Amino acid sequence: MQATEEYTGGRWRRDLSLLDDLEVAAVAVDALGLVTYCNTSAATRFRRRPGALVGTNGLELLFSPSRAGTAQEIHARVLGGFSWTGEMAVLGPDGAERVIGISWSPLRADAVPDGALILLEEATGDAAHSRRLANRLQRLAAVTSELLTATDVEAITDVVVHQIADAADATVSSLSVLVDDETLALVGIDGGPGGAASRWATYPVDAATPAGEACRDGRTITITGTDDLRQRYPGLELATEGERSMICLPLRVAGRSIGVISLSFPGRRTFEPAELEFFGLLADTCAQALERSRVLADVADREAKLQFLADASIELASSLDYEATLKAVAHLAVPQFADWCVIQLLQDGVLRPLAMAHPDVLLESRVLELQEKYPPDPDARRGAYQVVRSGASELVPDITDAMLVLAARDDAHLDVLRELNFRSALQVPLKIRDNVLGVITWVTGNDGRRFTSGDLSFGEDLAHRAAVAIDNSHLHSQIRDVAIRLQRAVLPDQPPFVRGWDVAVRYLPAGRTDVGGDFYDVVELHDGRVVTFIGDVMGRGVAAAAAMAQMRSAVRTLIAVDPDPDLVMAGLDRLFEQYELDRLVTLAYAVADPRQDLLQVINAGHPAPVFRHANGRLRDISTEDSLILGAGGGTRAVVTCQFKRGDTLLMFTDGLVERRAESLAEGQVRVHEAARHLVDPDLGKGLITLVDTVRDATRDDDVAAVALRRARP
Repeated sequence: MQATEEYTGGRWRRDLSLLDDLEVAAVAVDALGLVTYCNTSAATRFRRRPGALVGTNGLELLFSPSRAGTAQEIHARVLGGFSWTGEMAVLGPDGAERVIGISWSPLRADAVPDGALILLEEATGDAAHSRRLANRLQRLAAVTSELLTATDVEAITDVVVHQIADAADATVSSLSVLVDDETLALVGIDGGPGGAASRWATYPVDAATPAGEACRDGRTITITGTDDLRQRYPGLELATEGERSMICLPLRVAGRSIGVISLSFPGRRTFEPAELEFFGLLADTCAQALERSRVLADVADREAKLQFLADASIELASSLDYEATLKAVAHLAVPQFADWCVIQLLQDGVLRPLAMAHPDVLLESRVLELQEKYPPDPDARRGAYQVVRSGASELVPDITDAMLVLAARDDAHLDVLRELNFRSALQVPLKIRDNVLGVITWVTGNDGRRFTSGDLSFGEDLAHRAAVAIDNSHLHSQIRDVAIRLQRAVLPDQPPFVRGWDVAVRYLPAGRTDVGGDFYDVVELHDGRVVTFIGDVMGRGVAAAAAMAQMRSAVRTLIAVDPDPDLVMAGLDRLFEQYELDRLVTLAYAVADPRQDLLQVINAGHPAPVFRHANGRLRDISTEDSLILGAGGGTRAVVTCQFKRGDTLLMFTDGLVERRAESLAEGQVRVHEAARHLVDPDLGKGLITLVDTVRDATRDDDVAAVALRRARP
């Protein structure tokens, strides 16, 4: 091949001549696996002339028959537009296999991959392996950050089944979530045997599968090699022939599993401690993202219903013309709450349609014709007349075809019912005290929405004409509970046990409706260092709580990459710049190193931590340059001091020290005065006393505090 080749984003364009003198062996194969190009290094490796290799089977040249299935699987994935990098056993000129680094990238004719470029990294040994591992961890860290901005299940699934698989060098990836206590549902899969998505649409948690076991036991399942896989899960179908390895990561929130990520790898793959730690962080971030998306969807639904009730109340109170106002209410419900809304009033014992709403006006007239031709049976045991007689609502979550057959008067009637595509129905009585005036009916159709008991409660609120009297504080408290669940899902309930340290946390949410964005954590590193951080997202409510979850996950991700205070703070600044986050954040971050008796602290606009020496001497750890996150970046100084046995670090949010008509400096003095409580042998008890002594109980603000004490010998 002549001309020049261009490499962009993991994909090669057509011409490859610039690879001629590359020291790394390069082989290009077409869609059938036949060699279309090899550079001088590859020809030398196989002791052949470059032209002599063209037209031969490149997969057979590089891989033994026992690796054929693995090679073909990777080749198929690359033809699908993905790259793959990892370690594989590759044949040498003497026919012996040797495990080396290898990467596959798509070759494209226009925009469609029609071949693969295979690069062989002959370097072996610990240094080469460590370099490849570091590269993989770097890619996983980048993907983990993508989960921080994912706000719905679709976006999260895309990151898991595509980007994570690519970063981890997996050829099959899937995400399953719990839909009830006994069932996992597959929400996304990439790779795998044909029809896998259909066969595994739902499967029991207690089935003999690695995903089910990971979800049940709440622990990571690793499988190295096909023999291990078949021995432990004999009935599990394989992605392809040849060696396979797997890892299944449970997604856990507040001590419970909500789903599982499954990754399948070609060949025998072992997972090193650093890699498993990264996978654990990735699973934690994914779980928080799923919980965040669920909570935000729940909040959006509640807020939409609250807005609907408010709008309906305005309509009902705007005029004495109840017919006009009820028609307006019917149209308010479509299509946000239902595809159909019909309001019938009881006149002389007969239910007569007063208002009807549907996005398609032609269908409205079709339903009116249907009701005139096939009026509801007054003696039917179900339906609108039964709702009138009983005064009780009727919920039909799923309208089956069998129900339509029973309801149809004749074949023509059945055809129309099927054409209208009714899926779920909710009928509630319009009641004033014990007097039933009519019935409101909501029906879903094309969007496939299923009414639930929560929708029933909402419908009854409206039908009782109690929208005006809905207790807003009750609805707001529900929204607050959702936000608090989000907080509790990401904030540790108990301080972690760290050998050689006493750790205590104290978190007091405000008593008001909206929640704040206080966050904190204590992380023990593998080398014995301990990281502590505490922060506060500006604002209140669900959005602040969601941002708090993102920030905590971001800090943990950066810690996993490198806990250095400067690097962590710089990474957070980049996060704000890249994703244009719109909330300001204060943060105090500390790294304690018991091996060197040192403490490093960096601050981004947060109240200064208080350090209590074992001899009782106190100091504020503060600097002049302490720019808050989200304010445009800047430099911040790292304060370094000794941290010896018996010393204590106290970090807190501004809710602890702020009081009306008082400066923050005065609040800091009160913290110093109360620091004597930190000598209590029970640090948790001492922290509770300190917080209760210092904080202003009349203020409506969250309070968070973390204390870290170096244990005495």
